[in-house]
Amino acid sequence: MINNQLNITIISPFFFPEPISTGKFNTEMALALKEKGHHVRVLCFHPFYPSWKISRSSEQIDGIEIIRGGSFLCLPNNATLRRVILETSFSLFILRNILKLRKNTDIIIPVFPPSLAFYITQFFLKKNTKKAGMVHDLQEIYANQKTSIISKIIAKSIHFVEKGCYKSCDSLIFLSQEMKDFAKEIYDLPDYKLKVQYPFITINSENFTNDLEIILPNTHKHIVYSGALGEKQNPKGLYNLFDFCSEQLNGVMFHIFSQGNHFEELKEKNNNNKIKFHALVPKKNIEELYRRSDIQIVPQLAGTSKGSLPSKLPNLLVSGVNVVCITDEGSEIELLFKKNNFKTIVSSWDTEKIKDIFETLLKDDFNKSGQIEISKKLFLIDSMIDKILN
Repeated sequence: MINNQLNITIISPFFFPEPISTGKFNTEMALALKEKGHHVRVLCFHPFYPSWKISRSSEQIDGIEIIRGGSFLCLPNNATLRRVILETSFSLFILRNILKLRKNTDIIIPVFPPSLAFYITQFFLKKNTKKAGMVHDLQEIYANQKTSIISKIIAKSIHFVEKGCYKSCDSLIFLSQEMKDFAKEIYDLPDYKLKVQYPFITINSENFTNDLEIILPNTHKHIVYSGALGEKQNPKGLYNLFDFCSEQLNGVMFHIFSQGNHFEELKEKNNNNKIKFHALVPKKNIEELYRRSDIQIVPQLAGTSKGSLPSKLPNLLVSGVNVVCITDEGSEIELLFKKNNFKTIVSSWDTEKIKDIFETLLKDDFNKSGQIEISKKLFLIDSMIDKILN
């Protein structure tokens, strides 16, 4: 089956030229499938993440058919309402293109979330169309963090839709064992269709630029958060941590590279001249950003580690930068770091403890060659593609 050209359709609102998170992941996945000789079609929205504002794009990728929608979409600031609008509007967009899915699709790859579009689409697909689901986040975990009546209704709806989607798929690829185990239990899924594949490396360690010297000068040490900044990253907790540490650590600057509502709110309220806010850096400068960072922080809201595994983590580890992950005790990231002797895991948002870790990492020059070599073997896109095609 792999030796023949297949018609593969990816459905997800997130895609090129979005610079981070699911959009970047989907783009790299589509390119890898194309390079294997397959015809790849993507049904997506015009780019909008992480700003949550539609930016019309006519950009194309050679050899990949991109069908875009959502050009007039308006997404509100309220996260719950925004999610409802995104789920509904993307479902309508997919339904308008349902004939394209029926006519010429050997494999369909729904990337979850969102889920409603595929839940509806599954009933219209031909029986011989293989359905290979890619699970980035388990939305039920995040929905259950809220306790209002409306939130509970939404959580039950998410459970119903996600369960229907996952049971319909011929195979499901989770980005962590923790996600797979949790989904298997709460959705009663058969083990034979469940696979685990960590996110893959998307940066080139040989890529060198020198454009960020003004932002990250050698005169200071730099502790950096870069990427999407939503509820699951605990933005207020992150800012409070930086604010506390800025008073304790001399010669250190703190940086947040992001976009979106939480980013703008924190930026507007910030009165600490040691905390700097920046737009996301261009793709060509990612390697330089990591090289100039003394520490990169990966924060997770307490109680959400089962929901996702950050797709940027492989890039951070293979770059050789000091990485500090704040995650739940016993989480997969904690086990992964301990097993491979990566630096450093914290299982609480204890600011004093994290400050001490920052101080130790800034003083000591740890040898990262082992971290880099293990990462190159652990986070492979070819393994992901094999699981999709087989």
